[in-house]
Amino acid sequence: MTMPNILQKALDQGRALKIISGLNNFDPQSVAATVKAAQLGGATFVDIAADPALVRLVRNLTTLPICVSAVEPQRFVAAVEAGADLIEIGNFDSFYAQGRRFEAAEVLALTLETRSLLPNITLSVTVPHILELDQQVQLAEELVKAGADIIQTEGGTSSNPTHAGTLGLIEKAAPTLAAAYEISHAVSVPVLCASGISSVTAPLALAAGAAGVGVGSAINQLNSEIAMVAAVRSLVEALATVSRDRIHA
Repeated sequence: MTMPNILQKALDQGRALKIISGLNNFDPQSVAATVKAAQLGGATFVDIAADPALVRLVRNLTTLPICVSAVEPQRFVAAVEAGADLIEIGNFDSFYAQGRRFEAAEVLALTLETRSLLPNITLSVTVPHILELDQQVQLAEELVKAGADIIQTEGGTSSNPTHAGTLGLIEKAAPTLAAAYEISHAVSVPVLCASGISSVTAPLALAAGAAGVGVGSAINQLNSEIAMVAAVRSLVEALATVSRDRIHA
């Protein structure tokens, strides 16, 4: 699939940073603030809800590639027509609190339906962390066969850190880091490690085999643009400390 050059290069280098405004966030002001911070902070691309009006808004705010997220394949069509560069099935975290689960069969079916609607768009698919790790790996392999170009991991909502500070940040990221390690060793497409990632754990994601990270609440829940930009820059700097050549040497 044709992938934006800036994204392809960042994934190849293991430096991709996706800033997520939220799959269920349709507030233009909130989305705009997150996107501006991503642009100013040096992120690789942004991830917003699959809504045509939001896509048009964001297109006027940034030169970064725009990813749109949804769990309803039909929503992607209008968003792509509005100018989205790539699509993401997932960012399931916001649904778990509602008791909504996404099992392997459903995610695979959503992927197949999406591919039939949009055969040529770059497609990222999240592997649900509610699955056992071996099941996550199996699903990732099936998703790639079904046409996924990027696999995203998650797990931040399932972890319950018992410590504060740096140790707590590592505990929070543990599930998605474990998934990134196992899946990246099983599939040939780039793996994006998301959910529960911070500037402390972003380098660990790359060391685990991820080609980049996705970060949402650590940015979009901050209440000032200055703080949001600083947080994005901190993530960019953290990713820059890791040499992928050294990891795979």
